Formats: sequence, structure tokens, C-alpha cells
Amino acid sequence: MADHSDNNAYWAANMRIIKISLVIWFIVSFGFGIILRPLLAGIPVGGTDLGFWFAQQGSILVFLVLIFVYAARMNKLDKEFGVDE
Repeated sequence: MADHSDNNAYWAANMRIIKISLVIWFIVSFGFGIILRPLLAGIPVGGTDLGFWFAQQGSILVFLVLIFVYAARMNKLDKEFGVDE
């Protein structure tokens, strides 16, 4: 049976990964796609401006990358704490 302090350390590390992922998600979707869109409007990307690109395409790509990074980090964390499959 796992030690109580190991459980707390595992969940603290898990929550840290989740919080970092959510902050990145918020910055990319709300920050770049909405708040900073006027500032990014002058930068051309693929026939449109960078602000529009982040709002329509870039945020989706970042979300996909976050999913794979989260899965890889959790697999590493699970192996570190001996709870992997």
C-alpha cells in the first residue's frame, strides 16, 4: 500500500500539471484570441492576421498539443510514483 505522503505528492504534482495546462489554455484562447487580438491584428499569417488566426485555428492547435503534453507528463508521473499500467 502506498504511503500517505506519496499520495499527497502524486496529487500535488498532478494538480500542478493541470493548473499549468489550464493557464496556457486560458492565455491562448482568451488572451491571444480575444484580449490581445487588436494588438496582433497587424501581423499577417496565412492570408489573415495573427489575432484572427489564434482565435480560429491557433488555439485549437495549442489545445491538441496540450492534450499530448498532458498525457506524456502524466505517464511519466505515473511511472515515477509506481501507478502506471
